[in-house]
Amino acid sequence: MIERATPIEQTAPPTFETLLRTVEEMDTPDGFKAELIRGKIVVSPWSMRRYYRPMRALRKQLEAHAPEGHIADIAPFLFQFPEAGRAYGPDLYVVDESGFEGEGRHLDAAALSLVAEFTSVSTKDADWHEKLEVYGRLVPVYLVVDMQDSEITCFWDPSPHGYRSRTTVSFGEPLPVPAPFGFKIDTTGF
Repeated sequence: MIERATPIEQTAPPTFETLLRTVEEMDTPDGFKAELIRGKIVVSPWSMRRYYRPMRALRKQLEAHAPEGHIADIAPFLFQFPEAGRAYGPDLYVVDESGFEGEGRHLDAAALSLVAEFTSVSTKDADWHEKLEVYGRLVPVYLVVDMQDSEITCFWDPSPHGYRSRTTVSFGEPLPVPAPFGFKIDTTGF
């Protein structure tokens, strides 16, 4: 008897809307978040304890300089980027409060004025590549707080090809953040 490989019928990959609905219906364990990264549902833990102080310090500074009608928060919300087939739950974000109007559990990424991601060993690659590419087409300002290299990078001026500008400083140095914020982040406590 000769064994032959039997092909398995492949169905089309799930659509963005199907994946988003699946994430919505998931019962993610406490302390974890689910995102759509590279067309897959990825479950990862929220930030570690040692990230609390820099995250809190950054949030306070951003809130004090946020555009009118915008709030800075770390609450676990998923922002959808349908054109890219992605949905992310940023570590920290500044968003127009009007983005919370209406029904549903996911917010439109167009309401974001800033996103900040705090890198970890498991998320660093996605924060520096995948998310940078997607945020760089729409979100006015993106901050990557690199906890492994003790640096913070500010990207701004989004375009269809990604951000046009960036500045990196080591923790302890001030980081200029352009309009619509227009101030320098004090990173001494990071």
